[in-house]
Amino acid sequence: VTDTRGNADMNSFERESMTFREGVDLMVDRAALAMKLSPDAIKVVKACNAVLQLKFPVKLKGRTEVISGWWAIHSAHRLPAKGGMRYSPIVSQDEVEALAALMTYKCAIADIPFGGAKGGLMINPDHYDETELHEITRRFTIELARKDFIHPATNVPAPDLGTSSREMMWIADTYKTLYPEELNHEACVTGKPPTHGGVPGRVDATGKGLQYALQEFFRHPELVSQAGLIDGLSSQRVVVQGLGNVGFHAAKALSEECDVSIIAIIEHDGVVSNDEGLNVHDVRQHLVETGGLKDFPAGTYSPNGVAALEMDCDILIPAAMESQIHAGNAMQIKARMVVEGANGPVTYEADEILRRRGITILPDVYANVGGVTVSYFEWTRNISHMRFGRLQRQYDEMRGDYLVSTMAELTGKEIDGDVRKKIVRGASELDLVRSGLDDTMRMAFQDLREVMKQYPKINDYRTAAYVLALGKIVQNYEATGLVDTNRDQ
Repeated sequence: VTDTRGNADMNSFERESMTFREGVDLMVDRAALAMKLSPDAIKVVKACNAVLQLKFPVKLKGRTEVISGWWAIHSAHRLPAKGGMRYSPIVSQDEVEALAALMTYKCAIADIPFGGAKGGLMINPDHYDETELHEITRRFTIELARKDFIHPATNVPAPDLGTSSREMMWIADTYKTLYPEELNHEACVTGKPPTHGGVPGRVDATGKGLQYALQEFFRHPELVSQAGLIDGLSSQRVVVQGLGNVGFHAAKALSEECDVSIIAIIEHDGVVSNDEGLNVHDVRQHLVETGGLKDFPAGTYSPNGVAALEMDCDILIPAAMESQIHAGNAMQIKARMVVEGANGPVTYEADEILRRRGITILPDVYANVGGVTVSYFEWTRNISHMRFGRLQRQYDEMRGDYLVSTMAELTGKEIDGDVRKKIVRGASELDLVRSGLDDTMRMAFQDLREVMKQYPKINDYRTAAYVLALGKIVQNYEATGLVDTNRDQ
């Protein structure tokens, strides 16, 4: 099988031999074996609770189309079930089930009290104008509501591939129209614009989460050394695949706030590279204006983006689609560390190969939990009907002002105006959201380290992450009597 550039497409081969969902389940099995979980417990955890398949007609400018879609609930051990809603021509039931399962494990790892879900429509959003997408989204929301698959307490969608805050706002508005008496109608979906019930920092949450994950990793010199990396985060050379929402915000934050060199960016039409580092904002602007990376003036362009995954670099961030690193190219990966911005960018076979080669992987179930973490913050804000910081911000500023005045009185020196402002300033809602996200990424990584100490034979973060998730989920099922508390010996 070859792609449009004549390159061997091992992705297609792997999808025929092993589905996305099967790969996720095998990763679960590997962790369950390390934990010596009972077969019954494994079956309960892996089972997909419910899948709704829809085919509904939509009238669009004089024509009628039948749209296919899915909503999968992997686990309802905690409610609501939470997951992204994607619009893509390659959406399938297997993909939706796999992504719902990943969401279950992500929420457990990040200590978010949600179950895992995922939804999608088999459409290419580029083929519809805004009016048509609005009608498709509205009809999909109505279909979900009819089947009771959307509700602030049971099923809460969020943005994903091909969707954004715009579609989430449409969903929330449609839901409000259907259920005007629902007090918590805004909480039926997350990822909304801040002006319509969203929270600041949600759009860049997944990318910022990757930044915080890397910052936490580089706080441990012994782990950095084990990964074959030298010095701190600022000295690393990074290749990013995908300049969508996740890849753009991760690359921008790493380059601007951590002084990391983004030496290559891969997109659908190829790759642009510069050994001295790329200006991520300029690359994104060029991509938006021209539709591709070709002719970007401050870098070298090549149409072979797939080969760029094999570039010599310190850190590779695949932030595009699943199965980008597979059995066909895993042996050629030269990065010393892979940080998964996308869901499932490394297949099960490739993960085995990379592990044997000693390449460190920060897996998707940990590295990209930023989106669902801030979605959780938004959901709680919608349920409480109060913005973050409203009760204490003014009080904190008064305490800061008192502290500054006291220091000036005791020292006999007035504090500079800019310094005074920094000390006195109370935290904004964005400050609080990012503080919570940073804390979540730090604590989750420390939990992974504790798992690796508890199970000395586990030497990779993916297995540790699944062990952490399974432990929490099984504990919940044990408490409700659904699985035996005894484990295989």
